[in-house]
Amino acid sequence: MRVLAIGCHPDDLEFECYGTLAKHVKNGDDVIVCTIANGSMGDMTIPPRELAQIRYREAANAAKVIGAQEYIGIDVDDLALNPHDDAQIRRLTEAIRYAKPDYIICHGIDGYLDYHADHNAAAEMTFTASFNATIPHYETKSPVHPIITPLYYLEPTSRQFRMITDYVDITDTLELKIEAIKCHESQFRWLGEHTGSNSLTDDVRARARVHGKSCRCQYAEAFQRCTQAYRMTASRLLP
Repeated sequence: MRVLAIGCHPDDLEFECYGTLAKHVKNGDDVIVCTIANGSMGDMTIPPRELAQIRYREAANAAKVIGAQEYIGIDVDDLALNPHDDAQIRRLTEAIRYAKPDYIICHGIDGYLDYHADHNAAAEMTFTASFNATIPHYETKSPVHPIITPLYYLEPTSRQFRMITDYVDITDTLELKIEAIKCHESQFRWLGEHTGSNSLTDDVRARARVHGKSCRCQYAEAFQRCTQAYRMTASRLLP
């Protein structure tokens, strides 16, 4: 199986689904990680272009921790994501065609908004690009993707899921997930100051424990299936 995870900023996927992606890798599946925004605004003092380069390195290192096949950065500046910008959509479409995924994990678009406008834009962009990838006359470098890719939505950072449809037991990959999160050294001070969190890894463990209790395991991650027409399959795709 080939899995593509599309996050907004470097570190979004690490917090929300790296336990699941690590499990895919352990099962022998191919995993490609992609982020749309470059993280350029996520610091009080580091200049945006310099920070974007730091964030790219951190995200690439985190992807290596779980054994992902590749990390792709679309390199759109923070706060500049635009679901109606064809150049941005075309770059994301090319990433999807290049990855050839059986399914995509991404930010959600069905019935809720995340606290971050960039996350909402990333959700809409992924929905559009994953459809455009199937249109032969929408030209990018890679060949057309043959399927309208099924989507599984990440838990929103606001923790306001309309409905959890699927859990993944990450008891055996939680520590790998936390190791990957720790690659994002530039973000620990920023996120602590910006969100008021004193211990990000403790937060990750606590949330995984709550989800685990809900599905009768020690630690879990939660997802919502996209239920739009042609985005479903008759079988579960998550590990």
